[in-house]
Amino acid sequence: MYIMINCSKKELMLYAVTDRHWLGDETLYDQVKKALDGGATFVQLREKKLDREDFLAEALEIQKLCKKYGVPFVINDEVSIAKDIDADGVHVGQSDMEAMDVRKVLGPDKILGVSAQTVEQAIIAEKHGADYLGVGAVFATGSKDDADDVSHETLKAICEAVSIPVIAIGGITKDNVSELAGSGICGVAVISAIFGQNDIKKATEDLKASVEKMLEQ
Repeated sequence: MYIMINCSKKELMLYAVTDRHWLGDETLYDQVKKALDGGATFVQLREKKLDREDFLAEALEIQKLCKKYGVPFVINDEVSIAKDIDADGVHVGQSDMEAMDVRKVLGPDKILGVSAQTVEQAIIAEKHGADYLGVGAVFATGSKDDADDVSHETLKAICEAVSIPVIAIGGITKDNVSELAGSGICGVAVISAIFGQNDIKKATEDLKASVEKMLEQ
């Protein structure tokens, strides 16, 4: 079994997943900087529609920004881009490249996150080299059409079944995050709760305070 973990629970506490849906007149760089200023501890670049050249250019820019803040930077799905720019790692879903194959491409020292909705998927992902799991959707969400609902009982069962860190994702806000207390997660991943807000920096600060409170319960 793969033992070394390439990211800490503390780094996974407030995991920001990008989305250009709310950009308006701003750049993604501007919005990620605001999230980092607000205390985001981890950044995942998620792009579904950019061509490879634009994706690469954007990834390099945001990678540099995250390095400045000392925050891990991973790419969603695009393993080859993550490898090309020497990103800190990659996050893959169940319908993407198999975790074991991703680990072979990235090598042992990169962060590998895997989405899971069941205990079985979680155990397999850990066995195949995942450093952490993203489990959800724990609440109803409009950001990911393919996210299946995961009950709080299943979330807790997944946390108990694996030894790697687990973060919850899906519909999480500063108002409902307290409901995840006692589940065993080490943090949350959000999209709209940060990037869909008018004041990204303040939204990140408020959410982080709520997450810290939830983790203490």
